[in-house]
Amino acid sequence: MVWTRDNLRDRQRVVHWDVFRAHVDNGMERVLDMYSAGEQRIYNSYNLKRVGLSQKAFQDGNFSLVIKDVTMNDKGLYSCNLHHLYCHLYETVRVQLNVTKSRRKEQRYWDGQKAVYVVLLGSTVVLPCINRRNVWTDWSNEEEDQQVVHWDRQSPGIYHDRADRLVDLYASGEQRSYGPSFLRKKMNISNQAFSEGDFSLTISDLQVTDQGLYSCHLHHHYCGLHERRQFQVTVEPPVIRATVPAKALPSADKDANKGESPRVINVVLPDHRQHFLLPLGFVLTAFLLLAFVVLVIILITRRRRVTDFKNNLLKEVNMNTTSKVIDLDKGKS
Repeated sequence: MVWTRDNLRDRQRVVHWDVFRAHVDNGMERVLDMYSAGEQRIYNSYNLKRVGLSQKAFQDGNFSLVIKDVTMNDKGLYSCNLHHLYCHLYETVRVQLNVTKSRRKEQRYWDGQKAVYVVLLGSTVVLPCINRRNVWTDWSNEEEDQQVVHWDRQSPGIYHDRADRLVDLYASGEQRSYGPSFLRKKMNISNQAFSEGDFSLTISDLQVTDQGLYSCHLHHHYCGLHERRQFQVTVEPPVIRATVPAKALPSADKDANKGESPRVINVVLPDHRQHFLLPLGFVLTAFLLLAFVVLVIILITRRRRVTDFKNNLLKEVNMNTTSKVIDLDKGKS
């Protein structure tokens, strides 16, 4: 509803004051409420002519609650609730009211979450609730206060702040297109967009040059709402598959088949080069791996043989040296 047009001059705004008393069984109580197009309604007869709002609350944005002749029963946590049913907006202001019999204890302060008012018994107090945003006060038919949708396109390599504006459409029905004439004809939004809630962009005769990042921006200036949708569009040329030209099959009996149309078979031949190279690569890899293993075995075997030869040679030298020493000892003796 908030994005479609309606003919209601009243935007269905309402304010109501509630009070919560911890020492009462039914703690929450409705004090009063007032619609933007109606009179204020007071729920407890005791509060008649004692509690009220300004009759111009929805004109000046002052929804403060006035309580005259404050009593001890007025003590509690008050909440000012603003509801905008059309825009789906909800705001709440809370004020703690305490009552004292001593004038020296009167004060107003902020406890970190809400305002606290300590007032004198029998006095008049104004619990503040002020909101002067246009959405809570009277509205107008000015162009800047209505809904608008616009589409932008960000070409590849272009920053978002330099995107091209394609089309604008206002809730009044006015549509503005941008760019060359051929571009205006191929990109459009339905004139019933704000009636149906469908703001889709239609692109005809799609080309490769149409690809990019498309953004749909919805602005509701009256309600202060802004929404955005983004779409990445990629355009690719059609895939063309090459086929073998159709040929008629030879007929055994040409005279018998003169009246018949030739039978045609379309054959698509795959590329066999890849099918041949793939197993060949596996074979070569296996062969190289096997050759490497054989080479490692040969080197290890050869190294062992050299080591064994050196060890045997050292043993023989040692044995010869030992035998000569023994022979010399025998000769001396």
